[in-house]
Amino acid sequence: MPKSSTVGKAPEPAVVQGAAPVADAAGGFTPAYWDEACRHLGKRDRVMKKLIPKFGEARLQSRGDAFTTLARSIVGQQISVKAAQSVWDKFTALVGGVSTRLEPDAVLGHDTPTLRTAGLSVRKAEYLTDLAKHFASGAVHVGQWQDMGDEAIIDELVAIRGIGRWTAEMFLIFHLMRPNVLPLDDLGLLKGI
Repeated sequence: MPKSSTVGKAPEPAVVQGAAPVADAAGGFTPAYWDEACRHLGKRDRVMKKLIPKFGEARLQSRGDAFTTLARSIVGQQISVKAAQSVWDKFTALVGGVSTRLEPDAVLGHDTPTLRTAGLSVRKAEYLTDLAKHFASGAVHVGQWQDMGDEAIIDELVAIRGIGRWTAEMFLIFHLMRPNVLPLDDLGLLKGI
């Protein structure tokens, strides 16, 4: 059983109170609850009390659409940030997208051997195709995610080849800006605490 948790055991609200994002100067969106959450955690948790001041002005930011965010996650798996950016640039040029907005149909218009010419492994090309199929068919309910609980969204995402629980949790945190997700087997988090 994977180690992960949504913080607290109370039933999830349909919509997170105060989660509406606020546009910021960096071109992303910071959740409205951010500053209050940092103050609360700093008072309640001895580890977070030490970490929050270290990272001062750091903000949680969401950028891009769901499909593009998940596609970038797949491309970046198990390679360096620099290599991931290089492959991503080649991939988006190949499928005719822009690096900030990719359409599922653009991916579905190419077979695996063609996708591989962008530097993708066979598996990643297959995963990106599966992701595109899920989005194009409506198998993922993007328009309903704001009203769905975390576990329901995770269940939808892990049904896509190439997306595991950790990727789904990162998506909840960094794209949907859900405040009560704690990926207990995240190496960066474990090193930080």
